[in-house]
Amino acid sequence: QVQLVESGGGLVQPGGSLRLSCAASGSIFRIYAMGWYRQAPGKQRELVAVITDGGSPNYADSVKGRFTISRDNAKNAVYLQMDSLEPEDTAVYLCHASLSESLAPRVVSTIDDYWGQGTQVTVSS
Repeated sequence: QVQLVESGGGLVQPGGSLRLSCAASGSIFRIYAMGWYRQAPGKQRELVAVITDGGSPNYADSVKGRFTISRDNAKNAVYLQMDSLEPEDTAVYLCHASLSESLAPRVVSTIDDYWGQGTQVTVSS
């Protein structure tokens, strides 16, 4: 079983910073893209940032210049540094990974999508 566990959410004032972390564990063979999505009440889930296994990042226009995504392949972890936070950034942030599992010796699954349980980020004065 593969699990993604997020941490680092909380309440912060406008203009403040938070750092989210997500670690994947379990019978992982290889992790491809990792990323962060968010979902605010009454809104659709949206991509925040994604990073390839080679380290190339992409960001939603709304967070460019304010958020930085990074990953540590040795730890199967992805991070999101969020600066200059705005009330509009308030949402549940979910970690995502595209990965394949090691099912048995020399047996690897197809690539599938995995999600964390989400961590609440609230930006308010």
